[in-house]
Amino acid sequence: MVDSEGRTSARFDIKDGYGLVRLVRAGVLVGVVSGRRAPETAHRLGSLGIDEIHLAVADKGAAVRDILSRHHIPSAAACFVGDDVPDLAAFQEVGFTVAVADAVEPVRRAARFVTETRGGHGAVREICDLLLSTRSD
Repeated sequence: MVDSEGRTSARFDIKDGYGLVRLVRAGVLVGVVSGRRAPETAHRLGSLGIDEIHLAVADKGAAVRDILSRHHIPSAAACFVGDDVPDLAAFQEVGFTVAVADAVEPVRRAARFVTETRGGHGAVREICDLLLSTRSD
């Protein structure tokens, strides 16, 4: 959201945050690649223990490739969650693609999984719970 003075704010669901903390505690590398430059987002994610925070990214596919390469993660073992057309480049770099319920149609069509909940309203928690439920360690 943007207020009358041009300041931005973002909506964070507390349940989403706890889901991310659970992933981090389980040893899952969690990264965020966003086209937005939002200091409040970086602050919130950092407080959750997320180290790979990339904001104002124009080429999300390249950013995801870089993260996977630096951490020696095979693309087949990676997941990317998207909601809009710029996320499709990142979808090409991972093995499991997810769209939030309110994603644009091209992203929903390209995704292997579509959440039941909308972005900012529990979708991240839904994904975290799904990923944790499928871990075999």
